Amino acid sequence: MSRRVSIILVLAVLAGFLGYALWKIFLAPSGLPPEGFARGNGRVEADLVDVSTRLSGRVAGIAVQEGDLVAQGDILAVMDTTEMEAQKMRAEAGVASADAAVAVAQAGVTKAEANLALANSELARAETLSERDVISRENLDIRRTEAQVAEAGLTAARAQARAKERAVDAETASLREIEARIADSTLYAPQAGRILYRLTQPGEVLGSGGKVLTLVSLGNVYMEFFLPATQAPRVRLGDEARIVVDVRPGSAIPAVVSFVAPQAQFTPKQVETIAERESLMFRIRVRIPPQMVEARLSQIKTGVRGVAWVRLVGTDGSMPDWPEGLTPPVVDNLPAPVGGEPRTGDGQ
Repeated sequence: MSRRVSIILVLAVLAGFLGYALWKIFLAPSGLPPEGFARGNGRVEADLVDVSTRLSGRVAGIAVQEGDLVAQGDILAVMDTTEMEAQKMRAEAGVASADAAVAVAQAGVTKAEANLALANSELARAETLSERDVISRENLDIRRTEAQVAEAGLTAARAQARAKERAVDAETASLREIEARIADSTLYAPQAGRILYRLTQPGEVLGSGGKVLTLVSLGNVYMEFFLPATQAPRVRLGDEARIVVDVRPGSAIPAVVSFVAPQAQFTPKQVETIAERESLMFRIRVRIPPQMVEARLSQIKTGVRGVAWVRLVGTDGSMPDWPEGLTPPVVDNLPAPVGGEPRTGDGQ
C-alpha cells in the first residue's frame, strides 16, 4: 500500500512539472523583449529641490502642507522681517538726508558761481581803470587774486556737490540691499511640484541656507534603467521610448531618451533585472515630455515602479515599429514625442 502511494506521489509531481513546462512554453508570455527592442526595470523619479532661506531668521509662516501640489511662483513660506523693516526705514531716512545734503551743496555751487562772476567783473573793471592809470597796480593784483579765489571756491563747491551725490548713491544702494533681503524672505516655488517634506515649523530660527521644505519637481520626470553593452550603443539621444508602470500595465506612456551614459559601469546592487545580470551596464534615462507632465500634474506619482522600453537601431539604421501594446493613445490632443536624429555624447 505504501509503495502504491509513493508511486502516485511521484507521478503527481512529474505531472505537475510537465504541466508547468507546457504552460511556460505555450501559454506563459515570453520573458524576452521582441526583436529590435530593449527594456529595463526602474521607477518613475523626479528631481528633489530643497527650498532654503538665503539669510538667517525666524520662520513666520508656512503656507503649504506635505503632499500639496504647487505651481511655479506660489508662496511657500515667509520669514520674519520685523528687524529688516526697521533697517529699511533707517535707510530711507538716510537717503532723504543725503538728498537734502545734495540740495545744500548745489546751493553752494550756485553761490560760488555768483562770486566768481562778480570777481571776474570787478577784475575786468580794474584792468580798464589800470590802463587809464586810475587805480594802482596793487589794486589790480588784489582783484586778480579775488577772481582766482572765487574760481577755486567754485571748483571746491562742485567737488563737494559730487561727493554728496555719491553719498546719495551709497544710501540708495544700502536701501536696495535691504529691500532685496526683505524680498528674499518670501520663499516661492521655483517650479511646479509636490511638497515632499516640511522640514521646519513656524517660529523656528534657521541659519543662512536653512532648509524649510523639500519639493518634488515635476518639471523633469524620468525613469532610469540599465542596458548591457551589447544594446546600449544602439540607443540614441532623442529617440522615442515607452514607460509602462506596474499600476497601469495596459497603458504605455510616451517618453524620450534624454541620457545615455558615456561609460559603462558595474551593475548597481539595487537594479532589478529579469534576466541574469551582466557585469557591465550602461545607464539610460528616458524622460516624459514636460507638456504631458504639466497637463497631468495631479496624476503624477514618483516612486512608481515599471518598465522602460526603447527601440534599438539596426545595422542599416532602421528601427522597428512599436507593437500594438506599446502604442500610447493620443489623449487631450497631446502628440507623442518624435524621435530625433542620431547624436553623439551624453545629454540631460
